[in-house]
Amino acid sequence: MSFTAKDVQALRQATGAGMMDSKRALTETDGDFDAAAKSLREKGLAKSVDRSDRENTQGAVVVGSTSSAAAIVELKCETDFVAKSEQFLEVLDALLAAVLAEGESGVDTQKERVDDLKVTLKENIDVGRVRWLPVAEDQVIDTYLHKQEGRGVNAVVVVLNNGDAALAHEVAVSAAFSKPRFLTRDEVPQAEADDERLTLEGITRAEGKPEQAMEKIVSGRLNAWYKDQVLLEQPYAKDDKMSITELLGAATIAGFAQVYIGS
Repeated sequence: MSFTAKDVQALRQATGAGMMDSKRALTETDGDFDAAAKSLREKGLAKSVDRSDRENTQGAVVVGSTSSAAAIVELKCETDFVAKSEQFLEVLDALLAAVLAEGESGVDTQKERVDDLKVTLKENIDVGRVRWLPVAEDQVIDTYLHKQEGRGVNAVVVVLNNGDAALAHEVAVSAAFSKPRFLTRDEVPQAEADDERLTLEGITRAEGKPEQAMEKIVSGRLNAWYKDQVLLEQPYAKDDKMSITELLGAATIAGFAQVYIGS
């Protein structure tokens, strides 16, 4: 495969390597741009590959399951343009397959592919949050993925005891809408709850509420705050008069995970 002076220049711009190093890499790889970029990186000649100081708040998420596990993987980048590119999503799918097969450590098997993306797509790209949930034989599972312009932006996994797939799906869709941070109130860090109580006390006093009513008002407002944070206390998205706990009935949530872009 032949290459031109423009190819050498493009490789230099993509990797930050010198002209002669870029030309030599293309010669050694018969003009294969991606292979040449990879070769430069491996030799430590791709000087601009490290973009870790650049903000990467964009990206995509993917979710999947097997008979024994479910997983969510986030891959981060700088722009939504890169996040919905074919190369980016292919690596994200490979990361998911590795995590489903090997657990959270599976992402390590795809490190080289992620590093190659940094060179090819010229952005600060790295693996974000990874969630892996085991699923027992007698449990049911549902996964939900909200997509935006071809990329996943909001992924949910719900594992139930004593429930069915339809119920798991309803809980997953409701969680996708409400974005709870915790499954139960017990999971909320006490320091965070204490800080919120102090804030609510300050607001209530500033409103001039009577001192004798202060505790009742603050407790009520704190309970409302918990409803925003905790899945089991949130209203069901399709019927806000019913909580998720009431929706579940005799079923219980054995596992829950959610990752969405921007959080």
